[in-house]
Amino acid sequence: MDFEFSEDQLALRDAVARWVEKGFDFPRRHALAKAGGFTRPVVDELAELGLMGLLVPEAEGGMGFGAVEAMVVMEELGRGLVNAPYAASALVAPTLLAAATTDVQASCLPKVATGEKLVVPALLERAGRYRAEHVTATAKPGVDFWTLTGQKSVVAAADEAEGYIVSARRAGWAGAADATDGIALFLLKKSAPGVTVKGYPTQDGGRAGELVFDQAQATLITEQGWPAIELAQDVGIAATCAEAVGLMDKLVAITVDYMNTRKQFGATLSSFQALRHRVADVKMQLELARSMSYYASLKLGEPAPQRRRALSQAKVQLGQSMRFVGQQCTQLHGGIGVTDEYISSHYFKRLTMLELADGDTLHHLSEVSARMQDTAGVFA
Repeated sequence: MDFEFSEDQLALRDAVARWVEKGFDFPRRHALAKAGGFTRPVVDELAELGLMGLLVPEAEGGMGFGAVEAMVVMEELGRGLVNAPYAASALVAPTLLAAATTDVQASCLPKVATGEKLVVPALLERAGRYRAEHVTATAKPGVDFWTLTGQKSVVAAADEAEGYIVSARRAGWAGAADATDGIALFLLKKSAPGVTVKGYPTQDGGRAGELVFDQAQATLITEQGWPAIELAQDVGIAATCAEAVGLMDKLVAITVDYMNTRKQFGATLSSFQALRHRVADVKMQLELARSMSYYASLKLGEPAPQRRRALSQAKVQLGQSMRFVGQQCTQLHGGIGVTDEYISSHYFKRLTMLELADGDTLHHLSEVSARMQDTAGVFA
């Protein structure tokens, strides 16, 4: 299989890398995090590069790229430790909006592509943990709009967004709260009466919030929302994997550079054989993660059963690698590795958050196990 990137993909990588180098250094990132994680100006800059329209069709003002290009961008944003809600707004949201009617897409996608409107998914509820099928929010049809009542948790950049893609159960549904049937998707404006948002900073320097809506009017995207949610979740997992690879790549480089300059007992840390072996183990985990990140992105075009298992498999490996690389690199730094002023500690915090994002390692290990019905997976 050919894993070489095309000229367009390499040019895209270089463009993002140049922006990170010139416009998003660590002091700026650190200042944004200390100020509460508000990153709307960063989103506007990404929009100027055209990146907010990466997955938006060209007919709607976007770039019309696919999964591999998204992976390339996320790796570079990970290397730069960019704490903006890019994956949620530019990758996951357009995937969900692709299930809407042409009229809804035409009214929303061009504004998403230009960065005029920041639209983020709001799919998870407090009692659902990582299960997006746990939906207690309700939706009642009206003449021109649907009326939504419910609550969503840990919504990315909730108090900075202008709109949300919300999952809710259609009125009259008599099934269980965790059933995949009966779930519809809606476009909800932040300015709609009955919408309340409580934002808060996250541990990794980003921002999230709680979304509450009471008899709020919303536009229907699709009444059959679960297939779109499943695909959007997988797009989010692939983006998380790619970002984690970029983060680990840069963290390993920072660690190696530190070991080549820090001296102990009159010799650099890199001269100690035991520490060199630990770095070798770290690089092994990094390359395992990289290969599974590629695997995740390439599997996004597969049918849902194969795709879902593959993405869970990737997230299991990435979770293990993120934990190992983050912990080992921090230990190799010693005490400075956990100080807020030093850059590596922020990579470690972001990796820790990503290990929990989109389902933690144990959750996806359970998902992989549940999907191995015909084989133990050894020869699958």
